[in-house]
Amino acid sequence: MGWTTPIDIYCERTAAGLLNEPFDALSNIAFLLAAWWGYRTARRMGRLTFMNVVAILLAASIGIGSFLFHTFANAWSQLADVIPIWTFVSWMILSIVVAMSGGNVWRALFGAVKIFAVVGLVFWFVSGVLLDMPGAAAAGSSLNGSEQYAPALLALVIFALITRLQNHPSWPWLAVATGVFAVSLAFRTVDLAVCNAFPVGTHFVWHLLNGLMIGLLLQTLIRHLSAPSPG
Repeated sequence: MGWTTPIDIYCERTAAGLLNEPFDALSNIAFLLAAWWGYRTARRMGRLTFMNVVAILLAASIGIGSFLFHTFANAWSQLADVIPIWTFVSWMILSIVVAMSGGNVWRALFGAVKIFAVVGLVFWFVSGVLLDMPGAAAAGSSLNGSEQYAPALLALVIFALITRLQNHPSWPWLAVATGVFAVSLAFRTVDLAVCNAFPVGTHFVWHLLNGLMIGLLLQTLIRHLSAPSPG
């Protein structure tokens, strides 16, 4: 497949063309709003630290990359969509582990390695099971590709549980973000299944809820897991 080969994997898209997924494309404004909310909070609280600024920029890049994919809908724009998402996930995991380790670099690195190992094993297991299910190969995925986000959901569940057990002030934010992400995954999963009844599909709802989830994660990081910026 070439870099410009058209990709059609969502209900709303019915043909090639920049404007064939208007709801899926425009709903990416949710990520930009999440980044703006994070920036305003960090600036007001004096917490425009390196870790926070990178997280805010990555959140904005998710919206830009996803917008490109839902307009150009080809191989290169798919990479522009996927890379910011997983970079943000990795950065958030690292940021949370660093904050919860009290700034101890080696402890943070060890904790991050353990988290990545767990979610990696879960991804490998879940993907293998789902691909072995009857009809999965023909359909491309029994969950419409949503199984790829199982590691991210698991990481959120782990952090929500850890912070709850520690009675950390960030736990309500993480718990709500986890719930929102679980609901958004459901909307992503049923997108193709509801095409006949709802031609626009439900992928745009995945964007809107994910924007809210990322906004909540940024607020968690800035409000409860970071110190004021120096100077």
